[in-house]
Amino acid sequence: MSEMAQPATGIKRPDLSQKRIRGRYAAERRFKLYGQLAVGLAIAMLAVLLISVCSKGYSAFYRTEIALDVMLDPAVITPDGKSDAETLGAADYQGLIKEALKTAFPDVTSRGDRKNLYNLVSNGAGNTVRQAVLANPSLIGSTQRFWVVAADDMDMLAKGFIKRDLPEGERVVSDTQIAWYDKLDESGQLRTAFNAVFFSAGDSREPEQAGILGALMGSIFTMLVTVLLALPLGVMSAIYLEEFAPKNRITEIIEVNINNLAAVPSIVFGLLGLAVLLGVFGLPRSAPLVGGMVLALMTLPTIIIATRAALKAVPPSIREAAYGIGASPLQVVSHHVLPLATPGIMTGAIIGLARALGESAPLLMIGMVAFIVDVPHGPTDPATVLPVQIYLWADSPERAFIEKTSAGIMVLLAFLISMNAIAIFVRRKFERRW
Repeated sequence: MSEMAQPATGIKRPDLSQKRIRGRYAAERRFKLYGQLAVGLAIAMLAVLLISVCSKGYSAFYRTEIALDVMLDPAVITPDGKSDAETLGAADYQGLIKEALKTAFPDVTSRGDRKNLYNLVSNGAGNTVRQAVLANPSLIGSTQRFWVVAADDMDMLAKGFIKRDLPEGERVVSDTQIAWYDKLDESGQLRTAFNAVFFSAGDSREPEQAGILGALMGSIFTMLVTVLLALPLGVMSAIYLEEFAPKNRITEIIEVNINNLAAVPSIVFGLLGLAVLLGVFGLPRSAPLVGGMVLALMTLPTIIIATRAALKAVPPSIREAAYGIGASPLQVVSHHVLPLATPGIMTGAIIGLARALGESAPLLMIGMVAFIVDVPHGPTDPATVLPVQIYLWADSPERAFIEKTSAGIMVLLAFLISMNAIAIFVRRKFERRW
């Protein structure tokens, strides 16, 4: 009986174990393959997103300009013979642009055709002439060539976003305007130039005059207020709860509420800011100060949770060694634990601030969705932020605002990448290995 059982034990069990090993190896290969496919799919989706945004937004960084020979008529610029800055600045320079267009196209005589002719250039084209005259009043009385900004429709035509082969009724540019455009192009009066206005101006109803600077400065002031409030309060709260607070029912309730606040929808914090900061305390509406305070409240739970996790990750031997050489609890935390936890704290802080940078819902509740033309100079000035500005441009009907929307997203991504780069630098600088 025992001799008959031995062959079964010696043959079947090795085959079964080998089969199980092969199955485990196959499962491991499948798991690695799934992981590689997931990473590849994520990279592909990110690449599609970036390519889509960049392909639509890069054209906003340059603009079309038209050369016009403008007669700087003294009767228009200095009607009373005065040449002070106030008089020069108040002159009708847009009227001089229109006269230059009529001179360039003398065959255009009807009122309707002249209106279409004037639409070749931007409503703000006169500002170029105004700045030149203010800088050099001796130009008055002469004829000078100025490169002025083309209207948004002409700019879209030059960039190929308006198709010429469409029927005239299906495009915003008429055949006559296209003929005028071609005539200017043939005579060398068209060029492409860097769109400095996009980075130096605030918002505008005219796409060719709209810029990102107002929203960018609003985001910077808002994030400064958020950092100054959320980072120190969040870190100090986490240090107290993790290192000094007694473990009792009160601290347990506080910890549960902090974890719950991290999952509260952001618009709830906007309602809190609307009801308390604006309604009770009467703080200025649409100001980065209020926006930063609202975002600081929203970011605090994330920073506290991440900071506590970073403090827990410091090995207990560090604390024990510090206590062993006579350090006080405060010295243990400030001299040993906190420096080693700084990389993790910075990681959590940048995650919270990145979320705050991309938020728009709480800021809409406190009025930062208003149309703001002026660039803010401080945290109490009316302003908007980059996500809200992108939302406003995306809701505009003009075709030229589509490229502005994508360009705004590119600026927002660059801002976010810069913040992450700073956080990575700080983390690497303070990082310790044990």
